[in-house]
Amino acid sequence: MATENMKGRFTIRRIILLLVVVVLILIARPVSFLLYNYFKDKKPVSTERPGYTNDASNLNETKIGRLVKVPEGVDEATEQISQLIKQAKAEGKKISIAGAQHSMGGHTIYPDGIVLDMKGFHYMRLDSIKNILLVGSGALWSEIIPYLEKSGRSVAVMQSNNSFSVGGSISVNCHGWQPNSAPIASTVESFRLINANGDIVICSRHENTELFSLVLGGYGLFGVILDINLKVTDNKMYRAQQHVIKSKDYIREFDRFVKEKAGIGLAYGRININPGNFMNEGIITTFSILQDTVMQALEKSGYASVRRTVFRSSANSGYGKDLRWKAEKLAASQMTGKKFSRNQLLNEGVEVFQNTDTAYTDILHEYFIPRDSVIQFIEAVKKIIPAYKTDLLNITVRNVKKDDDSFLRYAGEEVFGFVMLFNQSRNNAAEIEMRALTQKLIDAALALKGTYYLPYRLHASREQMYRAYPNAKAFFLLKKKYDPDEIFQNRFYSTYK
Repeated sequence: MATENMKGRFTIRRIILLLVVVVLILIARPVSFLLYNYFKDKKPVSTERPGYTNDASNLNETKIGRLVKVPEGVDEATEQISQLIKQAKAEGKKISIAGAQHSMGGHTIYPDGIVLDMKGFHYMRLDSIKNILLVGSGALWSEIIPYLEKSGRSVAVMQSNNSFSVGGSISVNCHGWQPNSAPIASTVESFRLINANGDIVICSRHENTELFSLVLGGYGLFGVILDINLKVTDNKMYRAQQHVIKSKDYIREFDRFVKEKAGIGLAYGRININPGNFMNEGIITTFSILQDTVMQALEKSGYASVRRTVFRSSANSGYGKDLRWKAEKLAASQMTGKKFSRNQLLNEGVEVFQNTDTAYTDILHEYFIPRDSVIQFIEAVKKIIPAYKTDLLNITVRNVKKDDDSFLRYAGEEVFGFVMLFNQSRNNAAEIEMRALTQKLIDAALALKGTYYLPYRLHASREQMYRAYPNAKAFFLLKKKYDPDEIFQNRFYSTYK
């Protein structure tokens, strides 16, 4: 009997040992893979040279004539900018306007030109009765959000990260996680613009209306945005919910979880990009507004290093992409029910995930597709991207309502924006391949009566640009009307004018 008990205990121990070995084998590869990538990850290194400028693509290093930094004082800044414009006009110089420089096609750059750095001009004043924020155009969202936090307010429409300037956001007419919302132009009450004569003009829906629409999404080509009256909203607590779906059901599931539910404050979708299951699954994340809930104070984002390691480990690695998607699906069940303030959700910088390897760069694309064509676009992308030698890191999907304010608009009706992030080598071969892929994706979007976003690499042909934006010709003619000497210049304008 004792012998049988000993044999039984020995068998149990063997089973336990075997289970431990199996568990160790199962976790050994992902743990070692992530640790390797964590220690391989590089610290950010500035490669900017004196006398040169660049943008977020790191592919546009350009020699400039002069860098002018705008001071914080309103009167001093106004006088400086006005005199600079008059001087540039007299001397035949060109001016490009820069904030955080997160565009990728030289939209803030002109060779041998004057770069006007607006970041120092970032004053803020809140009218808490009207819920209007008066803000200098150089202010970053990372400055605006903590400022509004003190008064229980939040940004109404902005990108999903806080690293951009408000002037830059308006100049590209950004959008974000705010479902059933038009782009940021819809939240602009008015702004002051210093025009090509060096004069201040007030632009709104009732005053200088044509110029108002041209500057919103006008890429700095019509003057210097001095300050903006911007609508803000209340900071509220949200409860997160995540739903794993089939990509082919995206619109139906979006309607079920977002459109047909009351009180959804923020929402976005993700499409899987792991090679073994490419674009077959998605995750829709919603944030529903909570009532009578104690507000949580704004704090640093949690688990930033872990999230960064998992994300960056997917660059140039099919295994990393598969591991990341599995982790995101697992996190979906863990995140559901968690509470966040609106400001907390908006207050994270691109630095958490951005590339720091100087041999590579991260390149963004975005395509705006009418809701009835979303599934067709997903099917088209599923075939197009694998045919090119590119490394897709991420696809996020965002809902954008019709834009009634900007002249060069990308949302002539309700659309879904497909934001794609690629990891690209910094060499000519990779750039040629990316250009070919971009033009193929633009053709796919155009075939479905969609368009593409203009702040990124200037890979679209002139013919594609004019097809995507039929009023571009009128836009450039009006540029000559308001700036006949073409003082305000950038590479976007010189490429497509």
